[in-house]
Amino acid sequence: MFKRITLVLSLALLASCGQRASEDGKTEITLMRFFGSCEARFGQVLKASEGVGECGIITTLVNEFNATNTDGIVVRTQIGEWGPYYDQLTARLVAKDIPTVAVMHESALGDYVRRKLVLPLDMDFQRVGIDVNDFTAHARRGTTFEGKTYALPFDTWAWLWHINTSLMKKAGLMGANGQPLMPHSPDELLAQARRFRERTGKPLFAWAVANETAANNRTFLTLVAQQNAQLFSPNGKTIDMQQPAVVNALQLMQQLYAEGHIKPNLDYAAANQAFLNGEAGVVVVGTWTIDQFLRESQKPESPMQGGYAVLPFPQLFERKAVFADGHAWAMFKGGATNEKAHEASLKFLKFIWEHSAEWSRTGHLPVSQKVAESEAFRGLPLREGLSEITATGAGMPGNVPTQRAIELLIGEDVANLMISSKPVAEVQASVEKRVNLALKKARR
Repeated sequence: MFKRITLVLSLALLASCGQRASEDGKTEITLMRFFGSCEARFGQVLKASEGVGECGIITTLVNEFNATNTDGIVVRTQIGEWGPYYDQLTARLVAKDIPTVAVMHESALGDYVRRKLVLPLDMDFQRVGIDVNDFTAHARRGTTFEGKTYALPFDTWAWLWHINTSLMKKAGLMGANGQPLMPHSPDELLAQARRFRERTGKPLFAWAVANETAANNRTFLTLVAQQNAQLFSPNGKTIDMQQPAVVNALQLMQQLYAEGHIKPNLDYAAANQAFLNGEAGVVVVGTWTIDQFLRESQKPESPMQGGYAVLPFPQLFERKAVFADGHAWAMFKGGATNEKAHEASLKFLKFIWEHSAEWSRTGHLPVSQKVAESEAFRGLPLREGLSEITATGAGMPGNVPTQRAIELLIGEDVANLMISSKPVAEVQASVEKRVNLALKKARR
């Protein structure tokens, strides 16, 4: 409680400082975000093209807007912590210290839409020249509720295979075209994993299983989606774990772990480090690590030196599908205290939209069809094979409430399935009971 009070008082102080600064005639808006803090390195950089990494690029995007807009608009960034970000946001809303614009995961956006806390933006977007018809299919789904657009999509991020091609070559799993041979069925995946272990003495996967429930959930949802199964009811109020697609997904994950094809007991940081150290052929993680892994693979001393590739999670069942989510920018009711601040916020969002190609350098995928199809994007390292995800990305339906909590519940039981060899039937029953209880309690 003391921490929450301190947070609210600190943010209120920031708001009051911004009010005093606005007395010089400038229009101030506040931008709440995560992505870290890197003012020491990028605080004075005024070109987004010179930003590096998530923090560097978002920091320089704001800097460039502040330096170049001719309307006297100043964006004041307020940085939230990654883990408790939504608790911090909710605390601010309760305290009536409302950010003008805030970043959100599309999987969390629906909760705020249902509580009528964010503004529909279709008419505003049309007026300032943001074309929602240029949104990619995944971005459109993630920001649209009951036919209305409630946020500006910023990116699509998805579940990928990051691959050590040197180890794959040693295992005889590289094709004549120089690309890794991807499996096309569960049996083929298991055969490749056994071959990889036989020839390299290493497990195929570094996979965050311990203390990382989101990773387990995302792989599970990917495998279910590839089987054309609908995990949730049409109204988003219940989950159905008693279907063949669920059994297929859980059995495959359990078998991979039981046979030693996943390096055991790794958390998120350890899984990534094991991959960088050359201890496994593949790490299953998101788009946001592409930039980091690429830089590491270019270092002469790296075990991956010159041997890094990245591809979408392979199609093991009937259709291409991969877990995907996205970041988006929402405008909150009460955040803009007057029309001038509202218009300033829209001008900033228009700037973000027009410079969205810069953000795609992080490894996240574009939300503009024009950018996704552009030579500039396709010319970025390792991106050519990833653009399909803007259409094949799959997540929980938008009408499922408290998705981030549901993700944790599923992930916990899937972790027990692998680490503790919990029977599949028990996992099915446990997930269904716990998730349905959470959905019943969820505020709508």
